[in-house]
Formats: sequence, structure tokens, C-alpha cells
Amino acid sequence: MRIRLLAGASVLVVVLGVAAFVFIEGWSFLDALYMTITTLATTGFGEVRPLDVSGRVLTLALIVAGIGLIVTSGAVFAQVIQEGVIGERGRRKRMQRRIEALKDHFIICAYGRVGRTVAREFEAEGIPFVVIDRLIDLEPEMSRDGITYLIADPTHEHVLREAGIDRARGLVSAVDDDAENVYITLTARSLNPEVYIVARAADESTAEKLYKAGADRVISPYVSSGRHMALLALRPQVVDYIEVESEKAGALRLEEVVIDSGSDLIGKDLAALCEEGGCLVLRRADGHTFTNPEASTRLEEGDLLVLLGESKGSKTFERA
Repeated sequence: MRIRLLAGASVLVVVLGVAAFVFIEGWSFLDALYMTITTLATTGFGEVRPLDVSGRVLTLALIVAGIGLIVTSGAVFAQVIQEGVIGERGRRKRMQRRIEALKDHFIICAYGRVGRTVAREFEAEGIPFVVIDRLIDLEPEMSRDGITYLIADPTHEHVLREAGIDRARGLVSAVDDDAENVYITLTARSLNPEVYIVARAADESTAEKLYKAGADRVISPYVSSGRHMALLALRPQVVDYIEVESEKAGALRLEEVVIDSGSDLIGKDLAALCEEGGCLVLRRADGHTFTNPEASTRLEEGDLLVLLGESKGSKTFERA
């Protein structure tokens, strides 16, 4: 806005100067324009024609106006650079290019306490993701954390499209407001029927609405944390064993694997996949579930397996 005002003022001064030389001194348009520009620029090439008293007063006024415009322009551009407007636009364009390069990624809606935790887990797993949050105050923090982000309202359809919802693997809606989570879920499902959606529900009664809106899984942080605390109190050793993020079980990894069409594992024994790691659960495409299946079990298209093994150097997860 300041730059536009400055440009408008410069054009106005030039127009007034040309008009004054034309009507007061009787000069041609080209002579008046040349005199106005050289005077405003304070280049000092000399007078085009001899000036009378009114012409000299006009020239002095243009010199003062030119100096004022130069000083004002310097101050405005210095302030623009200081505020980082130019750098900000460049950063936004670079961020958009990063988002456009993403594929098979996750979209995290909101960078609050829940969203930050999800982002850290994705980073640890090397999963690409983009965060959408409307709060511009969070931009320095997200930039400092080195994540890909959008400062926008995730409830808007065009924002989800900009985040690549059409090519995304999944979406996590972690907004504090349940109504917004329902709307985000509904919009995301309409834009991409195949995307996997996990939504947050502060109120348990919202869970049913989220499922109807298209969520695949609904999580209530308060209910989940309560159950987790109960399990820690009742079965602490079991929880330590299955929690792959804990320090005691940091070398373990739980993984969900789907045998897709075209997989070279179709028709092979389970032992071809699980050498060191163990298969805890096998669910067939028809819904039948087997716990601790035999190593001789033949793998079929559409099978879903839950594997447990070493997180580093495991051939099990490399094959999966």
C-alpha cells in the first residue's frame, strides 16, 4: 500500500509539472516532460528554454518535490526490506514449491499440542507431511522447526487442495474445535475418497458425527490418555514392551503391512517376510483375523499384517 501511494504521488507530481510548463510557459509536451523529469531527478542538465519568474518558481517547487520523493522513497523501501516483505514472499513461494513436490504425504490440520506431537512422530518415521494452521503467530515456530506448512484456514476447500489433498496418503485433523474437525473431515473426504482420515474429538459425542463425515479413526485425547494411564498402572511391563517410543523399548518397532496387488510376496509363506520379526496379527481381505499365524501361512492379496521386530537392521521391515 505504501509503495502504491508513493508511486501515485510521483505520477501526480510529474503530471502537474508537465501541465504547469505547458500552460504557464507555453512549452510543447515533450519539452515540458523533459524539463519536469530532469528537475525532479535533480540531474541538472540545464534549462530547455529561458525561464521567467513563474518558470523559476515552478522549477524550484519541482526540485523540492523531487528531493522529497527521493527521501521518502528511500525510507519506504528501507522499511519494506526491514519488515521482510520481499523475503517473506520468496519464502512463501519456496514453501509452495515444497508442497507441490509432495506425494503420498500426510496433512496435519493445526499445530497445537496434538498436532506438534503428530508432526514429531512423522518426522521420526521419515513420513512427508504438511501442516495447515491459520495462526500466523505460529509461522516463526514452524519455520524454525523446519517443517512444510501453510498459514491458512484448513476448513476451506481451496486450502486443502493447495496442501495436495488429491495426492495425499492421509489427513490428521487436530483442531481444538469439534465442529471444525467435522467440517474438515467432510471436505477432505469429498475431495479425496481414498484418503485415510484420523480426527480428534474433544467431546465423545462428536465421534459418531466424525465417522459419518468420513473419518476412518476418531481419537479423544482425554479418553485415550485416561486409558493409557490405567494400563500403565495395571500392566506397566506390557506397556513398556509395546510402546516403541519409550526408552526401554526403543529398539522395537510395530508396523502395519498390507499385501497389495502385484506384490512379490503373494503366494509365499509368511516365513518369507518374517525371519527375525514376528507376525502378531494376520487379517485376510474377507475380514478373518488370525493371531500369531503359523510361518507356513500363505500370503494373499489384501492381507493385512501387524509385525513386531527390530527397528534397525531388520530384513522384515525392509521386505515390507
